[in-house]
Amino acid sequence: MFKRTHHCGELRLSDKDQRVTLAGWVNNYRDHGGVIFIDLRDREGITQLTFHPEHQQTHDLADTLRHEDVIAVRGVVLERFGPDGKPAHNPKHATGEIEVDCDELEILNKAATPPFVPDEAHKVGEDRRLKYRFIDLRQRRMQQILHTRHRVAKIMRDFFDEQGFYEVETPFLCRSTPEGARDFLVPARLYPGSFYALPQSPQLFKQILMVSGIEKYVQIVRCFRDEDPRADRQAEFTQLDLEMSFVDQDDVIETCEAMMRQIWKEILDVDVPPIRRMTYAEAMDRYGSDRPDLRFGMELIDITDTAGQTDFKVFRSAIEAGGVVKAIRVPGGAAMTRKQTDALAEWVKDFGAGGLPIVKIEASKLATGIAKFLEPVTSSLLEKTGAQDGDLLCFGVDARPAVVHRVLGELRVKLAHDLDMIGPDQWEWLWVIDFPLVEWNEDGKRWDSLHHPFTAPTDEDLDKLESDTAAVKSKAYDLVLNGSELGGGSIRIHRPDVQQRVFALLGIDEEQARGKFGFLLDALQFGAPPHGGIAFGLDRIVMHLCHTTNIRDVIAFPKTQNGFDLMTEAPSPVDQMQLTELSLRVQTHAKKDKAV
Repeated sequence: MFKRTHHCGELRLSDKDQRVTLAGWVNNYRDHGGVIFIDLRDREGITQLTFHPEHQQTHDLADTLRHEDVIAVRGVVLERFGPDGKPAHNPKHATGEIEVDCDELEILNKAATPPFVPDEAHKVGEDRRLKYRFIDLRQRRMQQILHTRHRVAKIMRDFFDEQGFYEVETPFLCRSTPEGARDFLVPARLYPGSFYALPQSPQLFKQILMVSGIEKYVQIVRCFRDEDPRADRQAEFTQLDLEMSFVDQDDVIETCEAMMRQIWKEILDVDVPPIRRMTYAEAMDRYGSDRPDLRFGMELIDITDTAGQTDFKVFRSAIEAGGVVKAIRVPGGAAMTRKQTDALAEWVKDFGAGGLPIVKIEASKLATGIAKFLEPVTSSLLEKTGAQDGDLLCFGVDARPAVVHRVLGELRVKLAHDLDMIGPDQWEWLWVIDFPLVEWNEDGKRWDSLHHPFTAPTDEDLDKLESDTAAVKSKAYDLVLNGSELGGGSIRIHRPDVQQRVFALLGIDEEQARGKFGFLLDALQFGAPPHGGIAFGLDRIVMHLCHTTNIRDVIAFPKTQNGFDLMTEAPSPVDQMQLTELSLRVQTHAKKDKAV
């Protein structure tokens, strides 16, 4: 095989008259009156090759080439000229000023007719792309994404190395501690009837490392969650995980801000300003979400007092039940048709709303929708919302404020996208802090952790833990970018007595706590330092940097939304011998007649 001297994206006019050897894939083939043109592609770019009839043997061999054949060539670098003898540079490629006049050709591998070519992958359905991922990854955009991902990981490692962190691997085969998402279970052949679990995160292990005196831990780690399908989550995903000892919330936040600032500068040449902070309560009140998108307005406006002065039964009954009425002002939204607003009314039902009351502002008056019920409070409503002619007011109303926040929080994001309110290359960063420690689970009639059971309550709220539980705030913090949660963390509980109190609050008795988290409880008794950390979704970070909303675009070998690998056809049945070795039996579902 010829030994390559240059990549296909490397040669320039300054290399003219140099004899070179290139290797790669046939990206395109053209025969222009006896001269054959081949665009040769490798991961660095494309170079045009020419094959002239005077090199007959090489020319004849080139005539057999087709898409995705793998070849190596030797030839001389020449400036590109057109038939008229004038320079014919191609500005679409970095190598567009030159071509390689080839006199030697070696076919390294003939390709079967591909199901699609890389340049046309965008025209192919995602399932087909994932089935033939090895072809899909050849397209330039996918290789750029993987290169960006590589650079991000390197920047992270270099940054934390300079900050004195140790990268420490934690186990993939762990004890199952089911809470939240389901664990993936791995049968243990040597211990029949027992199972390992794949880690949902290294949470317990990184706390153990702090007890062990490591002080600064970091890891780019694979995590596993057997969740129901979600558009922005894979069954296996990658996170940047870190933990620090003898720190408070500000220390963790400042370290992570510096890291993000370096990533955005090196990858995009974008300066990240000091990131503002907002309490959970304020985020929910103003934006209806704990991950608010700040790139546009449409804040939630509390109009409960004004709504209570109307005879609109929907408003009054909710208020009498202790609920709230809030509104969002949609600039220019009055141009929406009845069909469009009716569609929104159906859409919000997925988030718990019974419907979507609206009014339009026309000639400083309320029109359409529920306008007739609000006429007596027109002045007050316009003053509170700042609505002007041409605007649309959408109302959220429910006896449960959480439903109002969720409905309007989701609606404002949908409308911003539908009405093209978000400009390109906007970066709005936010730290959300002071989360509640727990939330009430109405179905289970119990308190659940808002983050996880190892999150520390704030010092000033510790005395309220049992007496005023709903008011207890935690030392938790999330980093949000453009309405997407990049990562979340907290200062952890390092005192055994506080950890036991939180477990008791969550309905985890001493025996259950010992069974699930015994090794952590043991560790906390032997001198645990104050510590805290955070985990960032590496996939989500790369999604933002590469301007894609599809998590599968930034993972080399992703699963479908339903967790199936179309390329390898996994998961798949295993043979009976393997099951017998593991002391397992597959139960067949009678109705569907398939293994479950």
